[in-house]
Parts: sequence; structure tokens; C-alpha cells
Amino acid sequence: MATTDAEVERVRELVAAIPPGRVATYGDIAAAAGLSTPRTVGWIMRTDSADLPWHRVLRANGTPAPHLAHRQLAQLAAEGCPLNGDRVDLSRARVHWDPSLGRFAES
Repeated sequence: MATTDAEVERVRELVAAIPPGRVATYGDIAAAAGLSTPRTVGWIMRTDSADLPWHRVLRANGTPAPHLAHRQLAQLAAEGCPLNGDRVDLSRARVHWDPSLGRFAES
């Protein structure tokens, strides 16, 4: 099934809403957008994220994509995001989608 323009825009809205120094996973974004797989978020981010805080979206284990790792971790560190070596401390940095609020909430 093809990704719709509305799904692309929803993912873009969600990524734009992640506050500085905080992160979400591809799966978090997919769940909040009502998508069936985090891979769709990855595809959208790869094709349409130049004007978004793309560096705030990570893998489920808190690591960045290998080809972006140095740049992504540097940008997150500059925002004060808690890091543990080559990964983000998700227990401290992750935001969670709160459906009752219709936005990300800090945990």
C-alpha cells in the first residue's frame, strides 16, 4: 500500500514537534501517526526531512543510523541530549506520544 500525502505530513508534524534535547524512535513516530511499520517513517525521513529536526529520530535501541552517527550525535549533544557513548540514553531523553493530549509528553 502506498504512503499517502496525509501520512507524510503527519510524520513531518510529529518529527517537528520533538523538543530540542529530546528524541523519539522510528517506532514511536509510526505508532503516533497510525502507520503499520517504522520502516515507513524511515522512508519518509530519508526522502522528505531536510527542513526537520531529523537528528531527533533514532532506532529503537537509541542509536543513530551508522552513516549519520557522528553528525547526529554531535547535534544531539549540542542540544543537551543525554548520551551514553554512541547512543542516546532513551530512559532520559525519549518523549512519548500521549493520545489524550494529542502531542508528545515528557516521561
